[in-house]
Amino acid sequence: MSQAKGCVHVVDDDQHLRESIADLLQFAGYEVITWPSAQSFLEGFRYPDLPTVIVTDMRMPGLNGLDLHQAMAHRHQGVPVIYISGETSVQQSITAMKLGAVDFLLKPFTAQGLLTAIEKGLSQDQALRQQRHDRQILEGKLDGLTRREREVFMLLIKGHNNAEIMQALNLSLPTTKQYKGAVMKKLGVSSLAQLIAWGNAGGIESN
Repeated sequence: MSQAKGCVHVVDDDQHLRESIADLLQFAGYEVITWPSAQSFLEGFRYPDLPTVIVTDMRMPGLNGLDLHQAMAHRHQGVPVIYISGETSVQQSITAMKLGAVDFLLKPFTAQGLLTAIEKGLSQDQALRQQRHDRQILEGKLDGLTRREREVFMLLIKGHNNAEIMQALNLSLPTTKQYKGAVMKKLGVSSLAQLIAWGNAGGIESN
């Protein structure tokens, strides 16, 4: 089992810079995979078990950093991205921010600046992984609910009270309480606040 603190993919057509970054990050305890182009990265990337972040040059021959970022978004692979660049246009910056860039590091950047950005990106990826894990667990338990119990669950995580659930589903108060109790028992929660928090953590829409 790997003891690395995280996995960093470095994508840059500048071999010297690519290798320098790799040496720094390996010394700092990260697993590092380097790529000479965005195209090679997109063709060879495999999502590792470790928390992961991408460090990419903004400007490269062929596909640039934004192209890489957009391609990953289209694949629904939300790996955090850190940009490094000698110069970046305002439009590129805006597009990258909309895609959720972790940070921009203008060359020449400091080792500490890079390490700080990487830690931030890895923390984001760890949180995303935990959310996906929580959602898988929640969806497994939701499969055990009846259709009516699931309807009650969806209303509960929206914050609806008994009266609102009664009106929405045309139920009596005793029946509403019965369904509510069944939902909480099957999902293994002891309070409404815990149910709402779990639904939100699992990425269940509540609005």
